[in-house]
Amino acid sequence: MEKSTFWVFRLATYLILIAGFSVFGDIVVKGSATVFGAFKTTSTFPYFTNTFLTEAPESLYVFEHKGEKREMGDREYRAFREKETAAALAAGQPAPQFKADSYVYSAGGIWPCIVGTVLLVVGSMTIALLLGVSSAIFLSEYARDGAFVRFVRLAILNLAGVPSIVFGLFGFGMFVIYFDWNVSLLAGWFTLAFMVLPVVITASEEALKAVPKGFREGSLALGATKWQTIRSNVLPYALPGILTSSILGIARVAGETAPIMFTAAYVVRDKLPWDVEKISDFFFQGVMALPYHIYVVSSKIPQNEYTARVQYGTAFVFLGIVALIAASSIVLRNKLRGRYKW
Repeated sequence: MEKSTFWVFRLATYLILIAGFSVFGDIVVKGSATVFGAFKTTSTFPYFTNTFLTEAPESLYVFEHKGEKREMGDREYRAFREKETAAALAAGQPAPQFKADSYVYSAGGIWPCIVGTVLLVVGSMTIALLLGVSSAIFLSEYARDGAFVRFVRLAILNLAGVPSIVFGLFGFGMFVIYFDWNVSLLAGWFTLAFMVLPVVITASEEALKAVPKGFREGSLALGATKWQTIRSNVLPYALPGILTSSILGIARVAGETAPIMFTAAYVVRDKLPWDVEKISDFFFQGVMALPYHIYVVSSKIPQNEYTARVQYGTAFVFLGIVALIAASSIVLRNKLRGRYKW
């Protein structure tokens, strides 16, 4: 019986690993082909560029010219037509007729989406950590255990199970309409921050409780105030656990589509977030984001081989960005663990 149970658990683990590797392997293989195939040489330093990572999304035009099949983005196609027309007229020939098939969002790149995703993750996690750690400090260090505090903790646990679409509707009603922030970075930041707050508060409170009571008692015995004790003898040792909550929060915030669909994301935006006249405009503007871009390209436009390339390439870059941000948090957490030991 014991051996059979062991093999059931082992096979279940292997099946999960195989399924995970299959999904991620498919994205990595097909997505890397899109990303690494977009490198082009340039005449200026650094003499190469990656159009998929540095340009905005464009429509793709596929056409035949002089017996050769060509694929061009919108800007390149327009310039090519003007050049060919001017050359034909200069030679006294009629203007050539171009018959091209167009595919929306299948050319160019995802640079505005990358920028928007990073801004949304960094901004929302900053707000979530500030509010979440403050709440955790109050619940762990100041609040007296009673019916009200237990009710608050239960409410926090229940909020962790609320679907993201509900947070999106809440953010739309509260920040977009009531506060009149419109579809903007600020509305997206607070909506995503509130969505991840339960995870941050719960993990941070557990990290604070894990710090031995002797640290607090020794500090108080030496004459330190309660806040000085928390700031110097409790919080530094709880930081690795708090950063663990941030890693969990990053994974959820970065991948959400429903909340930003209502509060922060645009399908297309020509300007980058910092291309504004006033600093305040930076916070009150919408952005493009990788998860929303994947949603639009995968479900809102006709599907073909060209859109599939964009889907896999965007998913590959998206996974890389999330992994990079999470890895940075893990490295910082490990350094703090090495510095603060008890």
